[in-house]
Amino acid sequence: MDKRKNKHIVYLSLGTNLGNKAKNIEDAKRLIKEHAGNILNCSNIYKTEAWQMNEKTPVFYNIALALATELSPHELLEVTQSIERKLGRKEKSLNNEYKNRIIDIDILLMDNLILNTEKLTIPHPLMHKRNFVLYPLNEIAKDVIHPVFAKTINELKENSCDILNISTLKQTKKDK
Repeated sequence: MDKRKNKHIVYLSLGTNLGNKAKNIEDAKRLIKEHAGNILNCSNIYKTEAWQMNEKTPVFYNIALALATELSPHELLEVTQSIERKLGRKEKSLNNEYKNRIIDIDILLMDNLILNTEKLTIPHPLMHKRNFVLYPLNEIAKDVIHPVFAKTINELKENSCDILNISTLKQTKKDK
């Protein structure tokens, strides 16, 4: 009997708006690779305005990455939250009150899984409303189908109502 776990394909969103943002993303990628699985693909860095935060909030750097992992959804959540804490994140956003952050790692999609528990919802419940998620994700997964909306990531991006400015900042593909 094969005792290996099944590999899951997961899409993560990483964002930061404090400190050395490019370094924060690189540090998070390194720790994800060490503790969660193999990074298959990574978008460019996108510079975005803060979503539903004060207009004086520092801009965010965001990326999306594809990950092959043997972790379960809840194990992956524990690992990503541990990475956030290790890199210095102290507060999580609560009740739609978003906070500045050294790093934020969100699980967007995991295979075709639809999961809704007290601690974790997959697909991410707000991903389709956020260009800072959709633009980087579209770069690496434009034909992936959202399991709830039955639309491709590209279709979700093209139909997004998010009007915040977003621009490509830096290429990262060579540094998976």
